[in-house]
Amino acid sequence: MKTTCTTPDRLENNPRFRRTIENRIAQLERDADLDEAQIAKLDDVDHIRRHMRLVVAERTEALRMRLLLDRAAIRSSKTAAIR
Repeated sequence: MKTTCTTPDRLENNPRFRRTIENRIAQLERDADLDEAQIAKLDDVDHIRRHMRLVVAERTEALRMRLLLDRAAIRSSKTAAIR
């Protein structure tokens, strides 16, 4: 069975939500940078592999959130009042 998911081309969110997501993106990117710098200090090959996967996961999540914000418009106060 095939299902199709239809989402609006443009999502709307309020400025506070957008700032929260932007802060989370910044935190994920900082964490990824710090974690990546720690790899050089690790000795165990398996630990290095797991740590690299952590860095990839952090960067992937930050990218996913950036793409969400790219599709989103900030809801104006007039639009918010109507809903």
